[in-house]
Amino acid sequence: MREDALWRPDIDSLAFLPTLHGGQCVVHRLAFRKLLGGSATPEACVAFFRLHRGAFDEAARAKTIRMGLAAAANFHLTSRDLRRVLGGV
Repeated sequence: MREDALWRPDIDSLAFLPTLHGGQCVVHRLAFRKLLGGSATPEACVAFFRLHRGAFDEAARAKTIRMGLAAAANFHLTSRDLRRVLGGV
């Protein structure tokens, strides 16, 4: 797996480099709020990411394929993208 996540306060999002992809992926705090069912502090978002890192990579891979994104494209994941992989979380 690649480097860990970084909280980007300038865009109120978590950023990470998905496995097998050259671009950066971001997940906005509002997506985490839906996934966490309420308050989503930067610390809670990073902890959730670390707990479910494999699912974030899987959701990123699925989105790059579905959208036909270039190998180095930057993109974002929504709560819907992640729920497809996480199921009921």
